[in-house]
Amino acid sequence: MPSDYLDPIRAELTRAWPDNRTVNLIFHGHSVPAGYFDTPDVRTDLAYPRLVQDGLKRRYPYAVINAIVTAIGGEHSAQGADRFDAVVAHRPDVLFLDYALNDRSIGLEQAETAWTSMISAAVAAGTKVVLLTPTGDLRSDLTDPADDLNRHADQVRNLAERHGLPVADSTAAFLAATAAGTDPADLMSHVNHPNEQGHSLVAEAILRLF
Repeated sequence: MPSDYLDPIRAELTRAWPDNRTVNLIFHGHSVPAGYFDTPDVRTDLAYPRLVQDGLKRRYPYAVINAIVTAIGGEHSAQGADRFDAVVAHRPDVLFLDYALNDRSIGLEQAETAWTSMISAAVAAGTKVVLLTPTGDLRSDLTDPADDLNRHADQVRNLAERHGLPVADSTAAFLAATAAGTDPADLMSHVNHPNEQGHSLVAEAILRLF
């Protein structure tokens, strides 16, 4: 990814009234960006879309930032692609795609087709796109490259390289935290839903791109 990929967005975020405008961030995916913690508990106030919005506001005090969450719990990327026209209709400045955790249910090939469709449609609409690798799952072994979660993470990284897009590498952040001694369960509120600490890792990975 070119290091200046998000420069136009950063420039917009620095503008002050009356020269500024609303910058739309869309978080499209499954239950994690939707804010599900210990199902059925939903904590959008502690989920990474809100943490990203808050972090950007601290960095860019003059910015008007609209964080729009189009995520649906339980959804995979093929379903997300089917309703993507309605997502693009929000005219996002930046689109964050986070489906790999649930894409294990449809397999790599179908997931790749769906992600490629959404990436192509967003780029054609003039939207900047950030891809997210999956957050943790207590049933997965992030130290095993052959684990299905890691295989989907690798596919997301490959898609980003192919399309020249940035990656917020949640999988790498979770692996680094556990390698440093954090118990994987301490990052989770549910078997496959992060808690506030886990969401903070994702938000930090996204904010580094800005």
